[in-house]
Amino acid sequence: MSSVSTSTGRQRILDVAAALVLDRGIDGVPLRQIADIVGMKASSLYYHFASKNEIVVAVFRQGIDVMERAWDDAADTPPHHPRARLAIHVRAHLSALFENGPFTAAHVTAFRTAPPDVRAEIIPIRDAYEARWTELLAELAAGGHLRPGTPLGLSRLALFGSMNSTIEWFDADRGNLDELAEVITTGFWDGFGS
Repeated sequence: MSSVSTSTGRQRILDVAAALVLDRGIDGVPLRQIADIVGMKASSLYYHFASKNEIVVAVFRQGIDVMERAWDDAADTPPHHPRARLAIHVRAHLSALFENGPFTAAHVTAFRTAPPDVRAEIIPIRDAYEARWTELLAELAAGGHLRPGTPLGLSRLALFGSMNSTIEWFDADRGNLDELAEVITTGFWDGFGS
């Protein structure tokens, strides 16, 4: 067994698994490779996790936890103009994708290809996060800040598509997340704002 403590060993496994899932997808990550990078025998992974699917669930959960904390931090900022409120949450979501390790990005890019039992376990948590966005958009609509008749569910999906697709092309080491958040917010606000 590895000489690191249980919690450190477990987190190290998750760190490595998240980076590999982001880079190669779920199918491209054998347990033996995770174990080799962590520095333990493949059989020792079972001390921490019962299966590869359990590791993937833990990676996805941690990715959603990062998004939830980013949302909460954004919600704790003082009230702003409705557009600024949206912008703060867009920036928080992008922060979860780019500034807090690979967990959220791995979740966003690999969820669709996850085994059905993994998706089934994650869907309720994912739905709860998405519901927060729908609630925000509903509040903006109720305040007259979105065009009448704006379909909130589709609008949320369009906004998520704009934010989440940046994983494929945006380089956070060379780009500016504040500018990216402003571009996405402006595109949404100008498209759906009243």
